[in-house]
Amino acid sequence: MSPSQPLRKLNSAADSQNADDNLPLVLRSVRADPDTLQHMKDDQVVDLIRNTDAEISKLQALQLRAIADLSVRRRRAPSTASEVALALSITEHRASAIVSAANALIARLPRMLNLMDDGRLDLYRAMKVTDATAWLSGDFVRVVDEALEDRVPGRNATQVRRAAAYAAAKADPQGAASRTEQKLMERRFSLHHQDAAVTHLSINNAPTEKATAVYARIDEAARALKTPGETRTLDQLRADVALDLLLSGTGGPTARTEVFLHVDLATYLSLNDLPATLAGRGPIAASVARRIISGPSTTLRRVLTDPRTGQVIELSPTRYPLDPAHDEFIRVRDQECRQPGCTRPAQSCGIEPTQAPGEAEVVAYQPVTFCSRHRKLKDQPGWNYEVAHDGTVKVATPTGRVRSTTPPSMHPTRRRASRSHKKPRT
Repeated sequence: MSPSQPLRKLNSAADSQNADDNLPLVLRSVRADPDTLQHMKDDQVVDLIRNTDAEISKLQALQLRAIADLSVRRRRAPSTASEVALALSITEHRASAIVSAANALIARLPRMLNLMDDGRLDLYRAMKVTDATAWLSGDFVRVVDEALEDRVPGRNATQVRRAAAYAAAKADPQGAASRTEQKLMERRFSLHHQDAAVTHLSINNAPTEKATAVYARIDEAARALKTPGETRTLDQLRADVALDLLLSGTGGPTARTEVFLHVDLATYLSLNDLPATLAGRGPIAASVARRIISGPSTTLRRVLTDPRTGQVIELSPTRYPLDPAHDEFIRVRDQECRQPGCTRPAQSCGIEPTQAPGEAEVVAYQPVTFCSRHRKLKDQPGWNYEVAHDGTVKVATPTGRVRSTTPPSMHPTRRRASRSHKKPRT
C-alpha cells in the first residue's frame, strides 16, 4: 500500500455522512502516522472533533448505566462511590457526584439518558440537569425531562443549566421559592487557608441581586484604578479593592448599580408564578423577583415587546419611541453578549456596530452587544459577523460553519410553544 492510500481512505471517511462509523479507521491512521491530522482540511478536523465528542457521549451513557447497575448491586450503599473512585482514579467527591447522576438519569431522567445514547448530550451537561432537578419530586421531574428533550441538544453547559433551572422552577414554583429561601438561610462567609501563605475568601449563597451589585461596584472601582502606569491586572485590582473595602468599612459614597431583572406583568402582579430572569445570571423564582422589585431603591421600567417574537421594541420612560441605536435600548434588548453561547451580561459589554449583509461599509443602525473577548474575536481572520435588519447575528467560523442568535424573547412560554411545532424525528 502506498503512503497516500491511508490518507485517501481517511479523507473518504471524513467526508462520509456516517463518519462516526469510521472513527476506528481514523484512530488507526493517526496512531500509525501522527502527521495524518496535518494533512486533513479544517472542516474535516472540526468534523472529527464533533464525531469523537458524540462517541464519547455514547460511551459515557454506557458507563453511567454500568455505574447505576453497580449501585443497585451494592444496594445504593455510599461505598459505591469509593469503588467507582478507585476504578476511575478520581476523587470520592467526584465519584459520588457521578453515581448520583447515574442513578438520577436511569430512574428520573430517561430522556436525557437517551440523548446521551444518541451522542447529543455529554456527561458534563447532563449533570447540569441532574443538579438542577435534584430537589424535584418524581412527578415534577418527569415533566422537566420531557420539556428539556428538545431544548438541551446543541446548547452549552451554562445554557443547559439555565434551561433546566427554569423548567424546574416553572414545574414547581412553590418548591423553587422554598429552595431559594433555604439556600439564603445557609449563606456563610468562608475562609480557607492554602499553601504559600495565601487564602481563599468567599461568600456562599448570597442573594444574587446583592452579589451582582457588589461585583459591579468592585469592578467599577478596579477599572478606575487601571491607569497606563498601573502594573496590576484587573483581577488583582478587583481583589485588592474588595479587601480594602472590607478592611476600611467605608468604601466611599454609596454607589447604585444597575442589574436587569425581566419579569412579566402577570408574575409581578402575582397572577402566576413563572420564573423571572436576571440578565447574565439566568432564571430566579417568581417570589424572589417580587422581593427584589419591592426594594426601596428599585426602579421599574416598562418594556414593550413584539407579541409575535417577544423581542424588545421600546423602552420607557420616554414620550417618544427610542432610537434603536440608543445604548440603553440595545442593552435591554440584547440582555447578554450576542456571541452564540456567551452569557456575559449586557451591562458588562460594549456596543459594537457590525456589518450588515449587502452593505459596503459598517452601518451604525445595527449595533449589538459584545463582551471584550468576543469583540476581539470578531476581528480575527476567518471569523465573519453579520447583523440582519431584524437584529439576527450570524457568526461564520473559519471552517464556514454558521451559528446565529436573535435578540432574546421576553416571552419564554411563547418561544417554547413555537419550538414545540417542530416535526418529530423519524
